[in-house]
Amino acid sequence: MENQQLAGAGRLSAGQIAAVAAGNALEFYDFLTFSFFATQIGNVFFPAHSEDSRLLLSLATFGVGFLVRPLGGFFIGRMGDRIGRKPAMLFSFGLMGLSLAGLALTPSYARIGFAAPVLVVIFRLLQGFALGGEVGPASALLMEAAPPSRRGLYVALQFCTQWLAILVAGIVGLVLTSRLTPAALEEWGWRVAFLVGVVIVPLGLIVRRHLPETLPPRESSKPDMPLDWGVVVRGLFILAGGTIATYTLNYLTTYASHTLGMPSRIAFGATAICGLCGVVFTILGGHLADRLGRKPVMLGSTGLLMLVVPPCFMAMVAMKTAGALLGGAALMAILLSLAMPAILISLLENLPASTRSSGIGTLYSLAISIFGGTTQVAVAGLITLTGSPLMPAWYMSGALLVALIALLGLRETAPIKVGR
Repeated sequence: MENQQLAGAGRLSAGQIAAVAAGNALEFYDFLTFSFFATQIGNVFFPAHSEDSRLLLSLATFGVGFLVRPLGGFFIGRMGDRIGRKPAMLFSFGLMGLSLAGLALTPSYARIGFAAPVLVVIFRLLQGFALGGEVGPASALLMEAAPPSRRGLYVALQFCTQWLAILVAGIVGLVLTSRLTPAALEEWGWRVAFLVGVVIVPLGLIVRRHLPETLPPRESSKPDMPLDWGVVVRGLFILAGGTIATYTLNYLTTYASHTLGMPSRIAFGATAICGLCGVVFTILGGHLADRLGRKPVMLGSTGLLMLVVPPCFMAMVAMKTAGALLGGAALMAILLSLAMPAILISLLENLPASTRSSGIGTLYSLAISIFGGTTQVAVAGLITLTGSPLMPAWYMSGALLVALIALLGLRETAPIKVGR
């Protein structure tokens, strides 16, 4: 474990920290925005005869972005390990902005024909590559720039902005669907939702240009700490559990309206309450990881979450009320938010500096690609196959159990003076 302060430690302003974490925010804003408006996007870009076919083509286009995320995690992550965290972050964020704007501004199939869906697929591939490459160098820089006693708090800001994006996406989706007619939503409303995310890209690039570089200099006389493949394997299972939990919570809006038959205004409230709880409790989770240690926080929060998921879903199914939905969503979001900062900082500290950016980027992207891209399909399919509305609970709890077992094998990496 590296206990010494690295170059640039403690030199990030609040604005710089926000600029570092903005990429993670854009990832989740993009995900929810696309899922909210998948029907409209399908109708605009795909010429299939039935609405169901257009929707499936739209979702498949969204899915191709997940396929290239591990490539982005590896190649942009390696850039962060070889030439610096800052240039890798500038490249990924610029590519992210270009692809988001391109998707929002691509003319419809009615205007340019087959070129429209081709362009959309290309922009989705670029976007997936950029998003896959963002988390590694950004997380590494936040950890390395932080004082050793506040690393958990700094890294927690990655998740804080993620949940903030979920909250904003829920609000934007609610406002647009409430104010615009179906025709306006299809013609231009969904484009506005994407352009809201594009607005922060230029500011983020400007601020990122002034970030300090935190990549430790290579010392030829001092060999790199070898990569522990046990950490890599455990890390994949841990991040898979966290990803499945996160994307199951993101599915609550669709679950509430489609499976439980609740009104859309209440269903959107589940997304908003998860985002609000996440913004607050990720910061607390990072602080606790610094005060109490990584393992107590991540084991305690993950274990409690695994136990409360089934009764939360049982209450939602039995009552079908706003109180049951929003209360259950809040409780699950709080526990997940407490766990994730401790998990991420523990994995970062367990990886050598020379492979930290590419290692965490590739692991995270693999988890998102394999499990983030399939969780909602798997949950919906299990409900249809079994007829049980409780399948999301069992799927999420099972994933958390596997993650909990993997967490037991990680060594404690918090500074020695934990809790003082």
